[in-house]
Order: sequence, then structure tokens, then C-alpha cells
Amino acid sequence: MANNNSWPYQSDIGKTTHMEADVLVLGGGIAGCMAAIAAARKGQSVILVEKGATKRSGAGGSGCDHWESAATNPCSGVTPEDLVDAMLDDNDGYNNAISHYIECREGWDRLLDIEKMGGKIRDTEDEFKGADFRDEKTKLMFAYDYKNKFTIRIWGTTFKPAMEKELKRLGVKIVDRCMVTSLLTEVGKNGAKCIGATGIHTRTGEFYVFSGKSSIITMSRPARIWLFSSAHPGLCEFRPMTTIGDGHAMGWRAGAEFNMMEKSVRAEFSSAGRSFPPYSAGNNHNTWFPASLVDAEGKEIPYADRDGNILKDVKSRFMPADGQHYFMKGGNIEQAKYEYEGPETLPYDKLKDMGYKLPFYADLSLMPEMERKVIWGMMVGQEGKTNVPVYKNFTEAGFDPEKHVLQCYGVGWTSAEFLPQERQLFGLPGGFMNDWNLMTNIEGLFVGGDSLYASNCFGHAAATGYYAGRKAADYAAKEPVLIPPHQPQVDREMERVYAPLSGDPVQGTSWKELNEAIAKAMQNYCGEIKRDELLQSGVELLERYEREIVPNTYAANPHELVRLLEVFDILTVSQIILHSCLARHQSCEKLEFYRSDDDGKEMAPFIVVRQDGEKVVTREVPLDYAGKIKENYEIYNQDYIAELGKGAEV
Repeated sequence: MANNNSWPYQSDIGKTTHMEADVLVLGGGIAGCMAAIAAARKGQSVILVEKGATKRSGAGGSGCDHWESAATNPCSGVTPEDLVDAMLDDNDGYNNAISHYIECREGWDRLLDIEKMGGKIRDTEDEFKGADFRDEKTKLMFAYDYKNKFTIRIWGTTFKPAMEKELKRLGVKIVDRCMVTSLLTEVGKNGAKCIGATGIHTRTGEFYVFSGKSSIITMSRPARIWLFSSAHPGLCEFRPMTTIGDGHAMGWRAGAEFNMMEKSVRAEFSSAGRSFPPYSAGNNHNTWFPASLVDAEGKEIPYADRDGNILKDVKSRFMPADGQHYFMKGGNIEQAKYEYEGPETLPYDKLKDMGYKLPFYADLSLMPEMERKVIWGMMVGQEGKTNVPVYKNFTEAGFDPEKHVLQCYGVGWTSAEFLPQERQLFGLPGGFMNDWNLMTNIEGLFVGGDSLYASNCFGHAAATGYYAGRKAADYAAKEPVLIPPHQPQVDREMERVYAPLSGDPVQGTSWKELNEAIAKAMQNYCGEIKRDELLQSGVELLERYEREIVPNTYAANPHELVRLLEVFDILTVSQIILHSCLARHQSCEKLEFYRSDDDGKEMAPFIVVRQDGEKVVTREVPLDYAGKIKENYEIYNQDYIAELGKGAEV
């Protein structure tokens, strides 16, 4: 069936706009906004390019209810070093020590920044006065570990509008509704200095060429690799539909290095329509932690500490166990080691043996008033993934947390049993390799937020984004002139981007068809258990898609074109994953990477991959390549530390 060619916006297809700045920020989520703010505060001209609308774009654009790892806040019982050591130990070293130290060391600074911009981080109205989770002096409110107080409850729906206002105040040029499609390099050479980027307007089709002395990729982690529903494409992943890993794809095509891309986890959602988003189903983690649960007969489900001791009251669910300094986060959703494991409901198998019957329900009426109020009124209301679908809709429907219960679909974190081949990049996934400046192997190209390998949360995005913005600004300040784009490289990209508009409207492949084919290929050849023969077959199949299907795709308008360009990026990212999996020959539990043909040799450290022409180049990097964390951070950030000491706005 032919596509409908009607389109409500003017057509600027073929028109090219050139823009220049000292610093280019590619992606306008939490990390991108903070990167642009940091660079502008350093006196550099800045362009921020965002596929959606910056005011609400990105994975955290619609809100977030908690800010993790704020280790330097005035109430904290842990140090940045404590937390980073735990993050590394808990993952056997397979983590990003540099980015997470930045998160732990500077996260509180960024919260103070955001507060000055107009974001709300304290209970200034005394709504929760006297609550166990509230510090009366600072009016800060804490989640998870009430003793050590390093995770802060926030009014995250206020953050992005405040950031956008600050961007405008600082004179940052915001280019909304422009999908970045490629990186430009010096003389168009793979792996050479990054000198800019290209993009296409999602409504008009106008082509953009951006030039910058430095560039920062702050785009999302990849999605829709294994999971895709052609009927409901926005419901098959944890994050918004537009956040699909464009930055990873264009970085790969430019010769950037990637780390930990072989890691994937069993999904929290099913593309087959058998699951419900767990955030909207009363699960007992994160936003809901630790909500009281009851079974089908109204029996309350017990919580236990790491030693299996049954916790007698709600307050004890927020405290470390005897002999434990602190626990990492709500419950045990990431299978924390014993030392860091938090309070949790008993395992389902044990509950079943004890006579508890499904379905389970969240029963907030069993919680103390302030705990019930903070879960339902604030946490659920401030988390972007629960605000509208749960808090608003359920409240309007008459749900009363003082007397009604909310069904949990499944047990614990998951909302259904997922197949081994249903996977996603979640829980410290792979991404760009970085150094202490958050620069990639490509000179002038910096990364922050979910573009980094082992990215994590809202606070990590803000802290690393701001850090990358400082470093990119310093780099740009030392560059004497802008290097003009290599026109043949621009021409090739324009031809690639516009090609589907000339496709066959009847026989051409649509974006949904191609996305479905990629997802099926990844499920079949890169599921939970890896093997060389399967992985190689996957590589060959996706190369065939690239040769035979991509040139025969069709888009009727800029919207369909952008959707197709996204799927082309999904295809590229899938190839990165397959090549990374082929490069690791041993199973690794912490990477959730399992081989049936494990070679039995000593497990490799980080395996870093990049594309060089027709070849894929790999190298091994020691897990401790970051060196002494605190010492190296202070070597690389003397100016920032000095500014903090002077009380300057940083």
C-alpha cells in the first residue's frame, strides 16, 4: 500500500543551512543541556541540536523522582570514593570509574546549579515536615538508605524547563526538531579530528551543516535492537521512542571507539505484548520502594535484610543491616553483592512455598502516612514514566492510596517472564570509550550522559554532561580557527539522508518493516547464549540488509524519513553489538554475557572496538585504566576545584 504523501508543514527538502559555534552539543536531554550551560558559562559560543523539543526532550525530559549518588550533599554518610569503590567492586570492575566518580563528586554541585535555575530540590513548603526521610535543617528529602542519605528525592518535572530557560539566558542557540545524522571530520577522514556534524529538520526536511571547534555527543543509549512492536513502537522499550542511539551509530561510522557493547540484559518489557511496564504496576523498586505488598488473599508480603532477617516495620526497610555501612539502592534489582544488598521482599519461590498466592498488590494503606504520601503524591507524580500513565490517570479514575490496592503484574521488578532472546541495553550498558577529559579517541569529540559506556541515571547525565561541557569549552578556546567542512563528505551524507524520498512508494520497504527484521535477526543470532557461528550469521545477515534493503526503502515525508534514518542507526548499532560479542571469547556474569563455546582462557578485561574502513579493530584495555580515581580527578580538574573554593557559580 502506498504511503500518504500529504504533509502539513512546508517542504525545505534540498535546502541547506550552515551554522557555526565554538562548541556543538548534539542532543538536548539532561546531559546535553548541562553541557551547553557549562560551555556557555566559559564564554564559548554554543549550538545545541535536539531531535525533539529541548524543553521536554530526552530520557529524563518528562521528569525524574530521585537523584542518585549525591555523595557530597551536607547530609551524606558516604564519600564519593566509597560509592565508586562499591560500584566497581559490585560489577567486578566492569564499570566506568571516571564517569561515576564525576557523578559522585559533582552531582550535588549540579543539583545546586539546577536549584538556582528554578528547579525544585527541597521541601520548601514543609509538606513533609517531620518525616523520617526529611532533613529539617536543609529541607532535603532522601530515598532508599535513610541513614546515609545520598539519594535525594527531587521534583524532577521542574528541571528541564528550568534548564531551557538558563540556556536562553546564556545565549545558547537551540536548534529543535533537528536529527543529527553524521559527524564531520577533518578532510572527511575516518578517525580524524571532529569538526562538526550534519542534521535534518524533522518537519521540513531542511539539511543542516554545523561547524564547531569541539563537539559533544550527549545522545541516548540505543534501543529497539531486540525489542520492537510494529503496532505499538512506543511501548516496547523503557525510554521514549525517539531515544534510539543515533549518537552511537554516527560515532561508529566516524571511527570512534566503543566499550562494553557486548553487554545486554534480559528485557523488562516484551515486544510481543505480554508484559506491562513495571513502573505502572505497583512494583516494589525505585519509585515504589519499599511499598507494602499483599497477596491475592490480602496477606502482607514480608521484607528481609541481606541476611534473611524479617523486617518488622516499614522504617527498618530504609536502614542498612547490622554491620552494613550502606546499601546501594532500592532493593536488589541489579543483583547486588552481599555487601551492598538492600532490603527486599523474599524471593518469589520462597513466598510460594510459604503459601503466598499471585497476583500481588501494592497496598499503600499499610504504609505510614508520610511514606504513602511521598510514594504516591511525589515519587509517582514526579517520575516521567509514572506521572501521566499512573498518577494522573489513576487519580482521575478515583484511585485512593489510603484504601485501594494496585496490582503488580509479575513478581519483583519484572512484569512478565521474558524469553532469553528478548534483550535490551539496560543497567550499565556499553557506549563510547572515554578518557579523563571525557574525550573519545577522535580528537575534539567529547561525550556525556547515556553516550558514555556504563551510563546510569539522571544525576550521572547532569554531572558528566556539565563536565564534558567544561572540557569541550577549554579545548575550543585553544583552537585558533574553525576548520571548514569537507564538501565531498557533506555531499555524500546529503545523498544518503535523502535517498529514501526517491524510493518506490509501492515496493519500497518501510521503517517499521526494517526495524522488525533487525529485531528478529538480533533475537535469532544474538540472544542470551552466544556462539561464533550464530554471531557471524547475524553479521552476514545485517550486512545483506545494508546492501539490499536499505537502498530500497521508501519515505513519503520528513517524519517517515527520520523514522527510517533512526532504523538505519539501529542497524549500525546492532552491527557494533555483534562485532563486540565476537571479540569476547569467554562468558562474563557481570556483563550478562554467556557463550556455549567459551574458550576456557582467562577472562578478558575491557574489549574496545572501532571501525576502520572495512575492518573492525579491537583492543583490550585494563579494567583499572582510570588509575587512582581521586588523585587523577584532582589533577584534571584543578581549575574547577579552585572555583568551588572561591564560591563561584560553576
